[in-house]
Amino acid sequence: MKHLIIACLMVSGAFAANAQAAKPDTSHVPAIVYVNQDTLLNNYDYFKAVKVKMQNLAQKAQDEITAKGQAFQKKVAAYQKSVNLLKPAQKAATEKKLAAEQQQLQNLQQNTGKQLQDIEASENATLYDKIAAFLKGYCKAKGYKIILTYSKSNPSMLYGDESLDITKDVLVGLNTDYKAGK
Repeated sequence: MKHLIIACLMVSGAFAANAQAAKPDTSHVPAIVYVNQDTLLNNYDYFKAVKVKMQNLAQKAQDEITAKGQAFQKKVAAYQKSVNLLKPAQKAATEKKLAAEQQQLQNLQQNTGKQLQDIEASENATLYDKIAAFLKGYCKAKGYKIILTYSKSNPSMLYGDESLDITKDVLVGLNTDYKAGK
């Protein structure tokens, strides 16, 4: 009888060991990891494309404002050369017209700046959404519970062991997704 009990215990122990071996060992997976935000943004192809797009839009807007500003300055210079030859009514009308053009130029600068800010905010929201959506699936696949960010410019996390840095792996996944979606 003793041998039968020992044999049963050994068999049940073997089944338990096999059941444990069948489960993936997640005990070595850290619950919290981090991504270096500076490295991520400098190497994420989507962010690079957005950055170039924003620089081009800003340059185009600046070129337009500069051209209109130079044209306005030429009108002012022409007015100043001929101011002594103009009658008071012509002088007042020209000054009124120039003041209106100057106001339009200032409005253009303000509106363009606001439009660029709105576009940048929209692009940043899209960037955040893309990264967050990727990381949600990535967390689930890898068994992580939290992914923090680290940035030298905004150090909310002062230190993280390099073994917890998943930046390179995340970059590969993000860039692969970006290239596939192009």
